[in-house]
Amino acid sequence: MDVSAGADRATTSRAPAEQRLHDVDALRGFALLGIFVVNITFMASGYPGNLTTDPAFSSVLDDAARLLSAVFVDMKFYILFSFLFGYSFTLQMKAAERAGAAFGPRMLRRIAGLLILGALHTVLLYSGDILMTYAVVGVVLLAMRRVRDRTVLRVASLLYGIVLLSLLASGFFVNSAAFLPTRAEAMANAEKATAAMLGGWGDVIGHHLSGLPLLVLQSATFQGPTALAMFLLGMVAGRRRLLAGVSGHEPALRRIQWVGFPVGIAGGVLYALGGGNGEPLAVSVSAATAPLLTAAYVATLLRMMHSPRWGFVRSALAPAGRIALTNYLGQSLLGLLIFTGIGLGLAGSVSPVGTTGLAVLSYAVQLAVSAWWLRQHRYGPAEWVLRRLTIGRTAGTGANSSG
Repeated sequence: MDVSAGADRATTSRAPAEQRLHDVDALRGFALLGIFVVNITFMASGYPGNLTTDPAFSSVLDDAARLLSAVFVDMKFYILFSFLFGYSFTLQMKAAERAGAAFGPRMLRRIAGLLILGALHTVLLYSGDILMTYAVVGVVLLAMRRVRDRTVLRVASLLYGIVLLSLLASGFFVNSAAFLPTRAEAMANAEKATAAMLGGWGDVIGHHLSGLPLLVLQSATFQGPTALAMFLLGMVAGRRRLLAGVSGHEPALRRIQWVGFPVGIAGGVLYALGGGNGEPLAVSVSAATAPLLTAAYVATLLRMMHSPRWGFVRSALAPAGRIALTNYLGQSLLGLLIFTGIGLGLAGSVSPVGTTGLAVLSYAVQLAVSAWWLRQHRYGPAEWVLRRLTIGRTAGTGANSSG
């Protein structure tokens, strides 16, 4: 997830208009919706984090909401965010070159900033943070910035292949039941987690910290290698400027749709019917097919954004993508205020249909607020902080300040 790309917007604004890549901003803005639809389920209850469902919400509509998320949302937008991080990494290299700054130290400060923000995010707002994983994996991306494209693609393929093989091996040769709690234990753990979410700051922070071991394990075995593979693919795409000259009429976009939608949707259905996150084989099917559905989403959006009839989509999505870090953290803050005892205390009280509706409504508000904010300012609040950590100075914050 390139939630930090907006921090260098002032520098890139000196470049010609065609280099500003509003398409990338819009794609990142679109990905924010999918990220929140997934994350809000973990913010709203202790059940998803314990790989079980709340028996209080077992209606046909609730099951349909879970199924639709599993098929069309789960994992797809995480992949897109990671790809865009790698793509924007190349833009940051160019920005540093134009500024006459050494890129390595500059990027290391940026990574350190992400690590700090991620740690604060994990402890105070949401235990499902991804910024710390991105920071750690970002060091590897930085080290590989001068590696040839062909080698980079081989490494990305190898990483993703290892992830898939490990999932398949776990599904076929490892009895996952021996490592997972029984259903009764999972239900008890979920109830305990939900109760902690309804407490005060001490309970909530304790709940967040209790999830750190699982977060580290997931990052080391799945999210980290997956993110790095997507980072590398995005870096190659950025070097080749694959999103810079899109017209929306390329035949390749239609071919991606024709392949990506049927294969990706079929994989999502198998993932959902196979047990979802609790089953390694089901996860392996999702991991193998999700990139194709993600690519189909991207192709569809690119075609829409360059169509006279649907061009407004880019204008609507791009501001949110420009300040994606602020919006990402804002989503977690909103979840904290709605679901925990610090705020309204609705944890365990909102159905899957309700959380999805809340995510969509909140996202619509974010789109409007992002557009309004960028008419007044050059950075989002979190982007401003990250820029200070990265560059050590700021330009004016007004929308019309010179770059």
